[in-house]
Amino acid sequence: MEQQPGNRGEIRHFLASRRAKITPAEAGLPTSARRRVPGLRREEVAVLAGVSTEWYTRLEKGHIGGVSDAVLDAVARALRLDDDERTYLFDLARSASRAPSRRKDVEVLPRVQWLLDSMTMSSAFVRNGRTDLVARNPLARALYAPMFDSATVDQRGRPNIARYIFLDPGAHYFFVDWDAAGNATAALLRAEAGREPRDRALRELVGELCTLSPEFREQWAAHDVLIRHDGVKRLHHPEVGRLELTFQSLDLPLSGPAKHDLITYTAEPGTESEDRLKLLASWAATQSQAAEPTRDLPRSL
Repeated sequence: MEQQPGNRGEIRHFLASRRAKITPAEAGLPTSARRRVPGLRREEVAVLAGVSTEWYTRLEKGHIGGVSDAVLDAVARALRLDDDERTYLFDLARSASRAPSRRKDVEVLPRVQWLLDSMTMSSAFVRNGRTDLVARNPLARALYAPMFDSATVDQRGRPNIARYIFLDPGAHYFFVDWDAAGNATAALLRAEAGREPRDRALRELVGELCTLSPEFREQWAAHDVLIRHDGVKRLHHPEVGRLELTFQSLDLPLSGPAKHDLITYTAEPGTESEDRLKLLASWAATQSQAAEPTRDLPRSL
């Protein structure tokens, strides 16, 4: 089956960018001073993968549909792809071979919202593949108040992490490590584009960010990919000051191609960040209770 031209471009640029990152010495190949390209040549990758130069050249031009997993695995080893990059290559191959389909957004199940609301000392939210926040608990709303209050939210009042990071100047202040946050977010979107290249809303988001943000354009052109993002996040909150939080990402099972991740932020016990997060949680609980409709208490019998 013939893949879409956009998919071919993704394959071509990704493989070329990974090839450029490996030196002949790193690959165990002879080196010479007369090299006109950075990294490995196509014929060198072909040798390392055990395929012909003509075959690898065709693959790098985007003709990946129907290629066997064994051959893709050999190319991944030759290019020294990490786990996320390997998954991205296989996603590109799968999307090139299947019939076009329109992905529909799915609603967050009530039981997932109940789970979020039960996590009173952790900031927790659900993020889709386009980095939209589709559900959250009160502490997540309080922690990410600058993003929820940003002009970058959509008409439904739903924030998008990528849009906030790259289009709201305040994000540079909110994220202490803004460069790392931007790099990771662009790489998450790149991985999602490989998994669902026909997602119209995703293409529109990437187009908007490429048009309006030079920083995003640079990151997008790097073709870096990231599938799961865990670690430490340092934030400068306007109400409670600096926070250093550990965050975890968990996949939520869904039917169909839609993707939901549960993201939690917690503070190390006994730290100043824990005290500040508790203060924020107390404030969030107060705001949540104030927003609830008043209920009449039952009369005593």
